[in-house]
Amino acid sequence: METRTANAEVLNDLILINNDRVNGYERAIEELTPEDSDLKTLFVKMIGESHKHKMALATEVQALGEDVEEGTTNSGKVYRAWMDVKAMFTGHDRKTVLNNCEFGEDAAQKAYKMALETDGLSANIRIMITEQKAELRASHDEIKMLRDSQL
Repeated sequence: METRTANAEVLNDLILINNDRVNGYERAIEELTPEDSDLKTLFVKMIGESHKHKMALATEVQALGEDVEEGTTNSGKVYRAWMDVKAMFTGHDRKTVLNNCEFGEDAAQKAYKMALETDGLSANIRIMITEQKAELRASHDEIKMLRDSQL
């Protein structure tokens, strides 16, 4: 019983992180200029990636007989408020948008790392989290590469 609840809590935390990620990329799309349409395509792909991850996580939570969390994390709400304030002072240029996206990707990596450090995760859940973390790492690296290529 306790392991089931612990597994569900970890999965729900990751659902909320993916919700944060979706909201972050939706906000980033709003900040893009028409010249940055290539980023819109990338961000839409990353939103889809998070939706796919959320569905897999939610399926496992339901299989454990627990309720699926909705909404976003408090830290995600704070982060988005901070992005709004920062944007007022730094603008919405391509590098700033990519910096903000990388910050969010770093937060997702940290959340997945913490989830994997949880004792008592079942093997199938550990595998799923590891695979999702690797996919998110590839997205992180893509954002970082784009950010680093900006002058």
